[in-house]
Amino acid sequence: MAEDTNRQFECVIARCRDLFAKKLYDYGASWRIMRPESLTDQIFIKAKRIRTLETTGENLVGESIPSELIGIVNYGIIALVQLKLGYSDLCDISADEAMALYDQMAGEALELMKKKNHDYNEAWRGMRTSSYTDLILTKICRTKQIEDLDGETKVSEGVDANYMDMINYAVFGLIKNGFGE
Repeated sequence: MAEDTNRQFECVIARCRDLFAKKLYDYGASWRIMRPESLTDQIFIKAKRIRTLETTGENLVGESIPSELIGIVNYGIIALVQLKLGYSDLCDISADEAMALYDQMAGEALELMKKKNHDYNEAWRGMRTSSYTDLILTKICRTKQIEDLDGETKVSEGVDANYMDMINYAVFGLIKNGFGE
């Protein structure tokens, strides 16, 4: 079953990557100006929208839950890039560099998922998709607290670990929504 999860994860990431590449073509690396805190807030907006759609069933904008999950994956990867490079006042990387960084961060998320999935024995498959939303929102709250503490924690993992978990929960949600095939 873990082999299925790995394959499905890679399939989902390929779809997210495709959208990222298309937006990179349209907008360039304009996201380079965003500070990590702004990216946390952007992910928060997407997760809150998913929760609203889950609880009300009303969708006035027309964007689907899967499209919002793709946004969480891509903004999570952008946030990891920003933590690595720092933010910039310019679009200071080429499309090829941006895609290489995307692939690196997505690869790191995949490796983390493999380790956790092994230890938790595919527990994510038995979860409700609404739980992924709640866990993403919890990770966002934790990230905001760590950001407010200027990254100084006593015993907790850092912001990067929380972004990785947000990415992985969003991928699980996409797999459960049929995007892993």
